[in-house]
Amino acid sequence: MTTEYSTALIVGSGSGLSASLTRLLAREGFKVALAARNIEKLASLCESTGATAYACDATDAAQVAQLFQDVEHKVGAPDVVIYNASARARGPFVSLVASEVEQAIRVSAFGGFLVAQEAARRMLTKGHGAILFTGASASVKGYAQSAPFAMGKFALRGLAQSMARELAPLGIHVAHFIIDGGIRNPGRGEAPENPDSMLDPDAIAGNYLHVLRQPRSAWTWEMELRPWVEKF
Repeated sequence: MTTEYSTALIVGSGSGLSASLTRLLAREGFKVALAARNIEKLASLCESTGATAYACDATDAAQVAQLFQDVEHKVGAPDVVIYNASARARGPFVSLVASEVEQAIRVSAFGGFLVAQEAARRMLTKGHGAILFTGASASVKGYAQSAPFAMGKFALRGLAQSMARELAPLGIHVAHFIIDGGIRNPGRGEAPENPDSMLDPDAIAGNYLHVLRQPRSAWTWEMELRPWVEKF
């Protein structure tokens, strides 16, 4: 049995992967809602795809709850929710600022929990839905001077794994994507001597859609993606 979805909410929207996801899902007939702290940057994307944008700080429980109410009222209850937000605090470990570390973890992981909980509460009543998380290389390996990002992404992966074990038997497909490499975007591309050394966001989006279309007899909870030149 292949599950059909119709309405998507993408939290942590911008010009990169989330824009590719928006364009692809809109072409596939989805109604799409986008959430970001700053929605002015989404105006052209909404105009070209028919998506609707909502201002929301994903680390604020009240704002997340209001987001879902607004989307349900104006677009429809989302049966696909994608958490794409993350934050970093870089620097030598002993020089990291505690408040910046806390914020990075809140955006990368706690926000994912808040969004996923609101989504799951609604999906459980129908026994139907999909919750997808965007991870990173840092989900499985911490890098020097990047401890806060690793902490947040490790936590997000643990959240996804725990949710998948609990919710998949109840009809909710939970999947985590490890994006192991840099993503090409309008402000960031490969050097001429290294073509195709970054991940194409449209190709990543295609894999998200593939997971959404998996028969539930063979659901995956995790997919790892990297450019062909990336070393394991």
